[in-house]
Amino acid sequence: MKLLISPINPQEAISAANGGADIIDVKNPKEGSLGANFPWVIRSVKEAVGSLKPVSATIGDFNYKPGTASLAALGAAVAGSEYIKVGLYDIQTEEQALDMLSNITRSVKDYDPTKKVVASGYSDYSRVNSIAPFLLPEIASRCGVDVVMVDTAIKDGKSTFDFMSEEELKKFTHLAQRSGLECAIAGTLKFDDLPIIGRIAPDIIGVRGMVCGGDRNSCIQEELVKQLRQKMYDL
Repeated sequence: MKLLISPINPQEAISAANGGADIIDVKNPKEGSLGANFPWVIRSVKEAVGSLKPVSATIGDFNYKPGTASLAALGAAVAGSEYIKVGLYDIQTEEQALDMLSNITRSVKDYDPTKKVVASGYSDYSRVNSIAPFLLPEIASRCGVDVVMVDTAIKDGKSTFDFMSEEELKKFTHLAQRSGLECAIAGTLKFDDLPIIGRIAPDIIGVRGMVCGGDRNSCIQEELVKQLRQKMYDL
């Protein structure tokens, strides 16, 4: 199981990398769950971690704007990220999701086919008028997406486990892996959730608040990353 940690600057990225993160995921919490950071921040994080860790970048919680999202995805790829992650926020139909993801994937893969596209749905999808995560694996596989993820759209302290049960998350993971995709779970995860996460067995877990002492607006602490990494080894 890979550990994805989301820093907002190079200093946090170094703490995450030194603590044992497998993927460094640049985001900007001020702009939402998957808020986009600036291209120069992505570049500076890439320079800070070098070739030791792959860099991911979020491009935003997107409603139905496939052109805008495709440009943002290309920008993240050019800035140096190996994973480009989009949140399908207020994407209401399978047709909209297909249009969004096929164009985002084309913009990234035409530039560099080795880069990976991550499509994120939301466990609290009913709160933001978005499609259910269970629909994502089949759509994503048709579009050439590499990873599907479930996160929380609204960061109000509620976890993915407040909206989806262990069995539902197992179903999501199974659907993703059956479609040949990697599967990631995120969304205000806590240390106490690790036994359940171990049973679900996603390919990736994504965190920020957990390694910031419980407050995603605080700073990543290397020691907490090390603790999380060790507990993951023990699962």
